Amino acid sequence: MADGLDLGTLDLMLDAVDDFVHAALPEERRLELDRDDICPEDTVRAMCGDDLGVQLAFVPEEYGGMGGGAFDSYRICERLARLDLGVATAVFATFLGSDPIMFGGTPEQKERWLGRVAKEGILFAYGATEPEAGSDLGALRTTATPVEGGYRVTGRKQWISNGSIADAYTVLALTPGGPSWFVLERGAEGFTSAPPEDKHGIRLSNTAALFLDDVFVPAENLVGLEEGKGLVQAQNVFGYTRLMVAAFGLGGGWEALDRALRYSADRVQAGGTLSTKQGYTHKLIVPHAVRLEAARSYIEETATRIDAGEGSLNTEGAIAKYLATEAGNAAADAAIQAHGGYGFTKPYLVEKVKRDVRITTIYEGTSEIMEMTIARDRWQQHLKTRGGYYADLAKSVAALPPETGAEAAGLALECLGAVMETCRAERLTRNQHVLFRLGELIAYAESAGSLARRAADALAGTLPEKAERRFAPAALAALARAFAREAALKVAEEGQRWVAGALPPTAPPYTGLDPALLERVRAAQRGLLADLDLIADVLYGRADL
Repeated sequence: MADGLDLGTLDLMLDAVDDFVHAALPEERRLELDRDDICPEDTVRAMCGDDLGVQLAFVPEEYGGMGGGAFDSYRICERLARLDLGVATAVFATFLGSDPIMFGGTPEQKERWLGRVAKEGILFAYGATEPEAGSDLGALRTTATPVEGGYRVTGRKQWISNGSIADAYTVLALTPGGPSWFVLERGAEGFTSAPPEDKHGIRLSNTAALFLDDVFVPAENLVGLEEGKGLVQAQNVFGYTRLMVAAFGLGGGWEALDRALRYSADRVQAGGTLSTKQGYTHKLIVPHAVRLEAARSYIEETATRIDAGEGSLNTEGAIAKYLATEAGNAAADAAIQAHGGYGFTKPYLVEKVKRDVRITTIYEGTSEIMEMTIARDRWQQHLKTRGGYYADLAKSVAALPPETGAEAAGLALECLGAVMETCRAERLTRNQHVLFRLGELIAYAESAGSLARRAADALAGTLPEKAERRFAPAALAALARAFAREAALKVAEEGQRWVAGALPPTAPPYTGLDPALLERVRAAQRGLLADLDLIADVLYGRADL
């Protein structure tokens, strides 16, 4: 079990990150760097050096770090993303790049490289993606040919964060024994980087292609000193790294939404502030706050389980990333709309936040890969348990206190199980699109259950010590009720749509879900508007909860 940082140390780190970035990169400076497409390398290095030491939170104590866990990393990544997602990406790239060593290196390799991250603040890059392979790590073409004393590595890597500024790189290459990770140092003969990419967003990060032309790598730089372990080592970190990108989506989404909250509290339109107009708040503000907090719940639950030693939790990491990044991107888009014409201009910054947060649905695995990952794993669970997986989960969620939205969350899971069973009986997952849509519905239903559990813990006073506490227990319960209703309706209606749409024209008429189940879903929508009103009052400080 990873205990991680104590609450006081975590809070000090979060405050220090805030103070440092605000001093080094005020808003005007961030806009200038964004316009000129410049990564503030000096600031990134200072953040990972003696000036701030943020890197220490991610390195185990035995190698000179502070030994932060997954929960600590999520809180720090969210805070970094709220400040600037480009800078956050540059900082995070070091920990992504060193993760193959963390999870697959020998004790000597960990001491050498993680020790340098902690003590010297060196920057790492993670060299996995290739021009022709994209996110398919199994299709890599970079090769590592054994020679006397080591290997000769040849190939190309694409979209590498810190690509032209890192001091060290972990590079995935194909050896005779299979895909393997190697550590390369900057300046090695035959190892060069392209000019930085001209990107849509995260322009304060450095992203560049890598060129490896017969680069010699000593045998001691083969991670784990055994060939063929590269994909396993990559899989071991996906749950963790995707959780951190989920935190980026969460931070970016909330930063945009909070800017919209401040703007609408002051902006007068038709005799009153925008914040008092239900048509504005219930479309552009409240639904996005609800989805972001559903994502937070799943992130916190997964981080707690990783820290408790439950393994990499790749599927849970995929659910967290999928929901948080999609919610963050949608929230940032709504924040532009919420600002009207001002949102489309650079000085209000939500335009930049939207461009930045967009990448979170792409890097560390696209949303479509997340849908596939989620659906494949949970489909196997459904088959192995003969439908019992979601039936049991629905019962456990429905047993939570009713004020947490437990009934609607349980209905979402119950409907999900019924839809999946029809897909099994009719063999509908042969259609890739049906499988992907199941991935989306699974993410919503499981997150509804997670948020109901979080609300129950808040009401009972048993939230994790380091949990984010923006919302009081009663407000969190209202958020849980609103999301549970949305999830139940989404699973029921869209699940039926894709089942009916996938059946061949010659199939017997599809009668849909049990009418009694559908009636319960519809009945559960009662009280939704009152809860949206309550959430709006909480967000604008009009309710004392």
